[in-house]
Amino acid sequence: MLEPHTLTDLQTPPHVITRGEGVRVWDAEGRSYLDGVAGLWCVTLGYSEPRLVRAATEQMAKLPFYGSFNHRTNDVALALADDLARVAPIPMGRTFFANSGSEANDSAVKFAWYYHQSLGRHHRTKILSHHRGYHGTTTAAGSATGLAHVHHGFGIPLPQFLRLHCPDPLSSCAHGLTEEQFVDWLVRRLEDLIADEGPDTIAAFIAEPILGAGGLIIPPAGYYHRVQEVLARHDILFIADEVITGFGRTGSLFATTEFDLRPDMITLAKGLSSAYLPISAVMVGERVCAALAEGAQRFHAFGHGFTYSGHPVAAAVARETLAIVRERDIPGHVRATAPTLANALDKFRGADLVRDVRAYGLLGAVEFDPAAAGLGPGQLGPRLLDAAADHGLLLRAMGDTVVFAPPLISTPAEIETMVERLADAHEQVLTEHRAGQGTRER
Repeated sequence: MLEPHTLTDLQTPPHVITRGEGVRVWDAEGRSYLDGVAGLWCVTLGYSEPRLVRAATEQMAKLPFYGSFNHRTNDVALALADDLARVAPIPMGRTFFANSGSEANDSAVKFAWYYHQSLGRHHRTKILSHHRGYHGTTTAAGSATGLAHVHHGFGIPLPQFLRLHCPDPLSSCAHGLTEEQFVDWLVRRLEDLIADEGPDTIAAFIAEPILGAGGLIIPPAGYYHRVQEVLARHDILFIADEVITGFGRTGSLFATTEFDLRPDMITLAKGLSSAYLPISAVMVGERVCAALAEGAQRFHAFGHGFTYSGHPVAAAVARETLAIVRERDIPGHVRATAPTLANALDKFRGADLVRDVRAYGLLGAVEFDPAAAGLGPGQLGPRLLDAAADHGLLLRAMGDTVVFAPPLISTPAEIETMVERLADAHEQVLTEHRAGQGTRER
């Protein structure tokens, strides 16, 4: 997906990466970089895991393809579904496989609609999500996404998608409020929206436990607990988007467990295969699955699926990924390593141009203040990314928030080096800023 700041410069050639090993990648010019964002939050086991390569190769030789359509499937997809059911944090019904996080979220939205239709609730079509939430770029997932640059020019969001306030403790709505008061304010707005729209028109709420592409927003304590109480009262389904947080990123296998969430469906991708092959999943809880099955009898069909759903080679890689995550206790490694990231990032607190620092598990962010540099919103982040690349570090910026999401296998030493390189990039940008101020003064 193109970032907002790249839309005006489509003639610039892309930065071409040609090789990867561990937590490092090399570009077409032979330059080496530490990958501080795991490709796109996704290469959780690093770039050179031989077991994943072997799993793909062996499955390719045995059965390179058989889909899951028309009441047929393949043995590897079934085995992967069993693997996921054994570790699922919700009472499981079935797992539906797709190819990307966007497809998984699109599917979950459709399942929510089908659930209510199956129960005769024909007016329940509206979907709630957060401003600054990110759920993908396909039509329904893009409509649920709360980022304007995903919508512009595409005729979305669709009208039945409604937006809740972003649970960002730094937002202007939170100024002067305690954390508990801010949660109260957010929940009142949710209840007001439901009352205004009519609870019998709302099908589901989709949300990330930690908002990723919207700027790494960590909601205040107690927020989701209160939200779930409201949803349950109105039988509004809760879809937990764990595309980023699943498979160890927060220090638990699922953020659903980490934050004591009780969703009806969970969407997964990225870490499911460490991104070695495209695969995603929707874990569908028991009560939703029962209604879907009843609806399929009533409508004489369940008309949803993709050619590559449960692709056997992708499923084989996902099975081996899960085996590695369990055998090596990747969530435990994240819990042990997370303090290194948090402590290293803390050095930015109070630094010039820095507005905030936050971290959870192996997710971290430094939010910079472009106004302090005399720049407009979204102008400082790209400069910091360019400077970081100059120092051999690849990161990602959401506006002016620079995000870390390193491979989950990263060592404390590698994480410290990554943060040191951002510090060097920060100093480079500061030096350039001061030099520019001096030129203007003259």
